[in-house]
Amino acid sequence: MDFNVKKLASDAGVFFTRAVQFTEEKLGQAEKTELDAHLENLLARADCTKNWTEKIFRQTEILLQPNPIDHTGARIEEFFYEKLDKKIPSRITNGEILGQYMEDAANDFGPETPYGSTLIKVGEFQRRLGGSEREFIQTSAISFLTPLRNFLEGDWRTISRERRLLENRRLDLDICKARLKKAKVAEAKALAEQELRVAQTEFDRQAEVTRLLLEAISSTHVNHLRCLHEFVEAQATYYAQCHQHMQELQRELARSSGDALPNTFAMSPSRSAGVSAQLAPPPGASPTPKTLEVEDVQAPAAGTRKAKVLYDYDAADTSELSLLADELITVYTLPGMDPDWLIGERGNQKGKVPVTYLELLS
Repeated sequence: MDFNVKKLASDAGVFFTRAVQFTEEKLGQAEKTELDAHLENLLARADCTKNWTEKIFRQTEILLQPNPIDHTGARIEEFFYEKLDKKIPSRITNGEILGQYMEDAANDFGPETPYGSTLIKVGEFQRRLGGSEREFIQTSAISFLTPLRNFLEGDWRTISRERRLLENRRLDLDICKARLKKAKVAEAKALAEQELRVAQTEFDRQAEVTRLLLEAISSTHVNHLRCLHEFVEAQATYYAQCHQHMQELQRELARSSGDALPNTFAMSPSRSAGVSAQLAPPPGASPTPKTLEVEDVQAPAAGTRKAKVLYDYDAADTSELSLLADELITVYTLPGMDPDWLIGERGNQKGKVPVTYLELLS
């Protein structure tokens, strides 16, 4: 293998003299050429832009991460797709996974049962939510994440490279200044002055190149501002779609609750007798003497039912309604409620009541 020994020696010498100059500056033993205030401000602004862009990029990436199971594997897969210049396939979202589980469960429980048919409805809308999430992820990745990544991996690397070169030019300039001060004879001074002029020219040229790159940060801000607006629009569209899906799902459940939920909570005579035996009041407890007949029950409003209380019940907190044995109350359910509970109403009083303490009458 051929080596350019002179070049290697020269490069090593330049590196050594720069290291010496840098160390002496840190120790206060050598003078340092200061950059002009405008360039210093541009450098500080560029560092601030890089640091916050990196943080926003990483956190947005976490927010949009579509694979909740194996982030490391997803990163490796994306890396290979990028190297092969291929489009990264969209991954299934959490909502779509949940929707699939619900539909599979409905098939096992029986799609014709109240629970199974409701699972199918909810599963379908979970899939829709997952599809909206996938669209949001793809749109945001293209319109927001990609420009931030391009800045960090493209423009910022160029700026960093030119900044390092500027620092080297600055060190070379100060080395030449120090040599000129140490020169004693006229010939040495003349050589040092010539080297200083060359170093000053190279430093000024590099400072101008770096300044132009740093001033372009303003254009970067404008571009990122536009991308930020697009990200917000994508978010607003996504949440609006989710809200629309959930409203439609609630309407679907409300329409079916009149058929499904009463059948779920209604007890057959044998089951009612079994519950009565299991939950009979303790010895010595006396039921309220008030007695209500089924004939006294009025037709319930849509979505509500009348229920006769089987046993006394003391509310555990303010969200529950205390019950007296043999009294008549109005009950109904709400979407998402625990199937072991209903909402009970007595005049102006309202609260949760346990299903097993009731006999549903209509």
